[in-house]
Amino acid sequence: MGLQSAQDAAQKHGFHALKSHDALGRARHQFLDRDWKVCFQNLKAGTSASTNTTLDFGTVKLDETCPAHDQVVPSASTGGTMPDFHGKSVAAVRKSLDSSTSINVKDASGSRIILIESSWQVCTQDPAAGTKLNGQPVTLKVVKYGEHCP
Repeated sequence: MGLQSAQDAAQKHGFHALKSHDALGRARHQFLDRDWKVCFQNLKAGTSASTNTTLDFGTVKLDETCPAHDQVVPSASTGGTMPDFHGKSVAAVRKSLDSSTSINVKDASGSRIILIESSWQVCTQDPAAGTKLNGQPVTLKVVKYGEHCP
């Protein structure tokens, strides 16, 4: 179902605490709800729940295929170690790391300017996954989705 239609249906059934997220884990924003379709939701249809419960839709753009499972944005572990961001979007990396973390992003295939961070995927990262985070800057080499890492 389209995201706007799903939201309208949920409101018709009394749910007003609604949110949505990018089911591909790219941390894209759903600016125009009509441009997105629902792949997942946190409450199964027909489930008895309070209408105060937040209903969260996992979505993709209309021309995309729903993934096999809802992709979550990785996060730094409670122990403060660097997640594996390979293939994740720069936007997802920013959302995952502490806001005080300095992040240096470089085009791995040239010198293009990275404007829409959800359109770029990580090829390499420094520090490596599993490294203890202690305030050091993070460097990412990235390419646009659909391109191959060099």
